[in-house]
Amino acid sequence: MPGRTSIIRARTVLGNVTINDTQNHSVAWRSCTGDLLDVDLDERGIVQMVRVEDRSEQGTGMEAGSAGKNGWKRGCNDASPREAGWSTGMGLRVGSPTQRVLQLYGEPDSRSPSTKDGQRLELLYYAFDWAGPDVPQVMEVLCTVGTVGKPGRVLEITLAASSL
Repeated sequence: MPGRTSIIRARTVLGNVTINDTQNHSVAWRSCTGDLLDVDLDERGIVQMVRVEDRSEQGTGMEAGSAGKNGWKRGCNDASPREAGWSTGMGLRVGSPTQRVLQLYGEPDSRSPSTKDGQRLELLYYAFDWAGPDVPQVMEVLCTVGTVGKPGRVLEITLAASSL
């Protein structure tokens, strides 16, 4: 949980990190599906931001089976739910339909067009400062833009301790 969880606790829950950048105070885990869970830390090792994004088709250069326990596995068929993907406390996952975001969290505080790697996207922004310190204070959800017969999908979810 951003603002409260230590890197020690995160490693206990998620296992050994896949990527460790001590200079920038960030670490990351990769699921067997290719999703990336990226965590930014403060100088005390407290999680400040958590981002989950679909990296399965973005040419990451990593292949399944390249890491040991709690990293990539040979395939998702034998992966635990923890290793097969991540979700928010309400169950939102990368790949969920945009409509699922609205069902779980209601209308966002703001909704705006966005782009990433030249792709047209939609950004949903939620501020939870009213809910108190027991929840992340900000959530951003980046979604593909739906078309006729093809709903928009969640590409990236960011939870942060304070305003981004």
